[in-house]
Amino acid sequence: MASIDDDLDWLYRRGRYADGTATPDAVAPAPTPLPAPQPQPQRLASPTPPRPAPLPPRVRSTRPATQRRARPRRARRVLAGVGLILLAFVAYLVVVPLVAWSGLEHVAYAPTGNRPAEQPGTLLLLAGSDSREGLSPEQIQQMGTGPEGGNVADTIMLLYLPPSGRPALISIPRDSYLAIPGHNKNKINSAYSFGGPKLLTQTIEQATGLRIDGYLGIGFGGFVNIIDAVGGVEQCPATDLVDKDSNLNVKAGCQTMNGLTALAYVRMRHADPLGDLGRVQRQRSVVVAAAKKAVSPATILNPITYYRLNRAGADALKAGEGTNLTQIAPAALAFLSISRGQGLTLTVPVSNPNLSTPSGSAVEWDKTRSAAMFAMIARGDTSGLDKFK
Repeated sequence: MASIDDDLDWLYRRGRYADGTATPDAVAPAPTPLPAPQPQPQRLASPTPPRPAPLPPRVRSTRPATQRRARPRRARRVLAGVGLILLAFVAYLVVVPLVAWSGLEHVAYAPTGNRPAEQPGTLLLLAGSDSREGLSPEQIQQMGTGPEGGNVADTIMLLYLPPSGRPALISIPRDSYLAIPGHNKNKINSAYSFGGPKLLTQTIEQATGLRIDGYLGIGFGGFVNIIDAVGGVEQCPATDLVDKDSNLNVKAGCQTMNGLTALAYVRMRHADPLGDLGRVQRQRSVVVAAAKKAVSPATILNPITYYRLNRAGADALKAGEGTNLTQIAPAALAFLSISRGQGLTLTVPVSNPNLSTPSGSAVEWDKTRSAAMFAMIARGDTSGLDKFK
């Protein structure tokens, strides 16, 4: 049954009776059911990229700003100081030779008259005389050869620097029997005695057909001083060596020889079964060893040794007119290459080491082989010189 309120709602058309269709006893119609929901396709959830780890909080320096600015300034000052030191050292390496060699003594060496044509590269004549200049009386006594020499060239070498390829150091035996201009035939060392560097150069140019481009001469005293300036040279004689004429007495095996011992070592020939040919081998060995030490880092990086060597070299050597540091420096580098096996050490080919002559026992060149050697140098080519070793 309907309630009183329901009857009043019907009477006054309120509530559900507002539209006039319902009656108090009517039953409200059942609501229309809603359609069943359709299944929706499943969507794969896209992976959520991992979040980057948070950066650590910036730690602020507790040092005052003035201290933080001081560090880069200090680093710049250190770098500037190092740069100045390097600049000063490079200047030292340049200035010392220029000053030391500015007083280099020059001598005339180029002969007059007809001379061979110039070959490619540079050919230097190296001559060691028996001059005692620069030796103290005590050193002369140690040599055991007397205070005066015969003014002859005990050491004669040709150093050839080709335009490209290996440099070559060629020994000319001092007893080589050659025609000396104006003096008939004689041992080549007497050419120096007769006419100094000029006649020695002329004799070699005439015999070889090559043009000498520069000259460096040294005496006994200069040789001793240079060897001592580099701290001695290591040599390794295979046997004990005793020679009264050169005052040499050394044991077999590798050893460091000072100037006087090295001089006796290169002068000895009477106790050598190869005579003059054995001596030229020792001469090349000592000269190459000294040059190697002269351009070694141990010498260049030691300011005292570097200065002493340049001073000793300038005092010891006599250069030909026109021969200067532009030729001497490349010659030192060529010796370094030779010492490393990147060059050649040779002797002029010999056919008879004991030729009987009016001047005594002498050395006779092999005309065919020596001419072939010199022809290669005249072409500026050292690639085929190995066959003359």
